[in-house]
Amino acid sequence: MALSKVSLRPGINRETTSYTNEGGWFDCDKIRFRSGYPEKIGGWVKLSEDQFLGSARALHPFVALDGTQYIGVGTNLKYYIEQGGGYNDITPLRATTAAGDVTFSATNGSATLTVSDTSHGAIENDFVTFSGAVSLGGNVTADILNQNHQITNVIDADSYEIVVSVTANASDSGNGGASVVGAYEINTGLDTSVVLNGWGTGAWSRGTWGSGSNLNTVTDILRLWSHDNFGEDLIINVRNGGIYYWDESDSSPGNFQRAVELQSLTGADATTPTVAKQVIVSDQDRHVILFGCDPRDNIGTEDPLLIRFSDQEDPTTWDPSATNTAGDLRISNGSEIVAAVETRQQILVWTDVSLHAMQFLGPPFTFGIDQISENTTIMSPKSVVAIDDLVFWMGANQFYVYNGRVQPLPCNVKQFVFNDFNLGQKEKVFGGLNSAFNEVWWFYPSSGSDDIDRYVVFNYQEDVWYYGSLARTAWIDRGISDFPVAASGGYLYEHENGLNDDGSAMTAYIESSQFDIEDGEHFTFVRRVLPDFTFEGSTATSPVVDLTLKVRNFPGGNYLNSDENSVTRSSTTPVEQFTNQVFTRLRGRSMAIRAESDTEDVAWRFGTPRIDIRRDGRR
Repeated sequence: MALSKVSLRPGINRETTSYTNEGGWFDCDKIRFRSGYPEKIGGWVKLSEDQFLGSARALHPFVALDGTQYIGVGTNLKYYIEQGGGYNDITPLRATTAAGDVTFSATNGSATLTVSDTSHGAIENDFVTFSGAVSLGGNVTADILNQNHQITNVIDADSYEIVVSVTANASDSGNGGASVVGAYEINTGLDTSVVLNGWGTGAWSRGTWGSGSNLNTVTDILRLWSHDNFGEDLIINVRNGGIYYWDESDSSPGNFQRAVELQSLTGADATTPTVAKQVIVSDQDRHVILFGCDPRDNIGTEDPLLIRFSDQEDPTTWDPSATNTAGDLRISNGSEIVAAVETRQQILVWTDVSLHAMQFLGPPFTFGIDQISENTTIMSPKSVVAIDDLVFWMGANQFYVYNGRVQPLPCNVKQFVFNDFNLGQKEKVFGGLNSAFNEVWWFYPSSGSDDIDRYVVFNYQEDVWYYGSLARTAWIDRGISDFPVAASGGYLYEHENGLNDDGSAMTAYIESSQFDIEDGEHFTFVRRVLPDFTFEGSTATSPVVDLTLKVRNFPGGNYLNSDENSVTRSSTTPVEQFTNQVFTRLRGRSMAIRAESDTEDVAWRFGTPRIDIRRDGRR
């Protein structure tokens, strides 16, 4: 009998076959590599039991001057400010009616009300808040009406339907009175991208570039937000839509004011932009910078390659003069700006075909811009991650890094990711930093899903890749919070917090490629395994990992036999102790080893096990 040490290379490799990758790892879920060894990732818990509406596609943490911590949450339906676990709706308004413009009608036995308002401009799923209404005479009281309602069906340009929390009766014959006011929030966006083909098909050719949604214009792309703080205030942009400002000093707990249009601020000049693709507030020089916005001489019409910046320290002055630093730049390469990100030294700007560096020069030019790469792709507006002056992003069928020059990032799981990818929903892809573990995460939709269900991770310190399955729609690194925060299903979750999936068991596993002795020339017999794990950090009384050996005879064949055994910690002092050996009876030319856990409160790390292996005849 001979004990063979199983020492495997760190990282997952799916660019070769399992057999070619002998001595490495081949498959995993919810694990990471640290100092060369795989371990289960940390768990997550809800930040709050409160829930927001819609799918969050953008998060932004910031702190007020008095130390109050906020997270901006942009969804396809609303924009919220999270504070103390509560979600405060600050979604901007697009229109407010005059008193009496809105009337209601009810049907006996139905909870659906018809709302009449001439040229209301609403689309299905929009929100409207009514005030000044009186009871319809029966179950539908003033308190029922004077709330925030979601529009469930648009009948025509002058009427729509809402559903209330009660069923109308025969006495509900009124119309709400002559003082009803309707405050309409900006049109909601889609939670998924819709592929439209051809002139005149669907939304194609309806309205101008960047025009808002109405009965004659259908939004055909995913609702995305960008946001940045101007001091303790917040500047918000709906991609290809409006630009808004939220003043922190106007809000208080329980009384958060809505964001307002940037052009409506006191002192805003006539050339203040009204539409853009993205907003950034430059950290060092405090300019508000808008990408893909409307030019000074054609306000309201988006120029997809135009960059404009406000006067320094002033978000209301956009008309350049000898006494300010406002101005604009236009990129000449590409058809639209896709993304922009700020690093310590510059702002990088991607078009659909090129990458540019924007730098602060000071008066009289303020900013300059240079092309640094052409024929460079980027998957989505949110797929770029900056770490100081190191920038990573997902492109079309390739990962990239910028470290002074643009380079393809070697990736051992590239084809695994891009061969199972729903490109129709690529706008949903987003990248996030998990700085505590030196990781860049990209979340993306697999080919069988219309929403994000998978992730891929690059550990830039250890230069290894791994992946897994997880439904998250937005992510921010730890900062004002002790943990990274991610969004899913109307909740925010604190990641790397605990060991479980929000109180339930989390399944995590890793599996090696095939390995053999003497190049598979002989059959082998496996009699026992000496495990090597640590359960440090576990809170379970007896944490356990299932260790499985699988054998097969040919690289292209199925695994013929497997044997699963439990490795359980039995003591932590004075030295951690666990199952010292497991016995098995397996024969084959090659084998793989797998570690998996699916119980609560378990942390584990895989070390270097030994396998009792010898040549054997086939029976």
